[in-house]
Amino acid sequence: MDRDTTLARYDRQLRRDARPDGPGVRVEHTGPVVRQTGPAHAWNGVLWSGLDGLDAAAVDAVVTDQIHHYTQHDLPFEWKAYGHDAPADLPQRLLAAGFAPDGEETLMAAETGRLDLDVVLPDGVELLPVTDEAGVRMVVEVHDRAFGGDSSRMGRHLLDRLAADPDTVAAVVALADGEPVSAARLDLVPGTDFAGLYGGGTVEGWRGRGLYRALVAHRTRLAAAHGHRYVHVDAAPTSRPILHRLGFTTLTTTTPYVYTPAGDVRSVS
Repeated sequence: MDRDTTLARYDRQLRRDARPDGPGVRVEHTGPVVRQTGPAHAWNGVLWSGLDGLDAAAVDAVVTDQIHHYTQHDLPFEWKAYGHDAPADLPQRLLAAGFAPDGEETLMAAETGRLDLDVVLPDGVELLPVTDEAGVRMVVEVHDRAFGGDSSRMGRHLLDRLAADPDTVAAVVALADGEPVSAARLDLVPGTDFAGLYGGGTVEGWRGRGLYRALVAHRTRLAAAHGHRYVHVDAAPTSRPILHRLGFTTLTTTTPYVYTPAGDVRSVS
């Protein structure tokens, strides 16, 4: 897989030409920025910013415009900055404007037809497709236990998407003797080469037993069946070595910079 070619396709198809990822959500092209705005439980933020060539004052003005847009709707939001984005000092400018950085992740991708998908589940574990509210509750339970915090907003957005357009999202829960112990989501973007792997989480006590690999393989098979050439993932440091062994290639880094309106303690998921 050619890294530069794949990254350019990713930028064009999923960032510059992004489409809404759920009901009640709109994607807006305003000046050099592509952003998504929706309900409070949806993902709100900047997907793309073509700031290359702008002087410092112009960059700061674009950042201020985005803050004004989301704060007038009382929405916390992310500016999703990638390691190859311009200008090079964009992270410092976001920090100066009041954004807080979340953990850096690694954008990785693989061709669906080239991955080793022959992964065996541990004894007593079965995969359950998530199609209804009961399944979404299990996803939320796993994420709360695996990552800490409150994943209810993510669950509400997932339920909205399953109800409105089930062909654009798939979720799966791993059950061990009926108990949900791992869960993950697949975002399918019709008309693009890419499908996204999100939210792969496993509860303590079941980590290191192959469930993460099994969920990656399961979702990759679904992506291939829907005609997607690539799967991509924002990998945490703990996931990166596993994905490398499976055949994923590092494209760049990505860091969410989060802006929270004064007095608003909601997190952006």
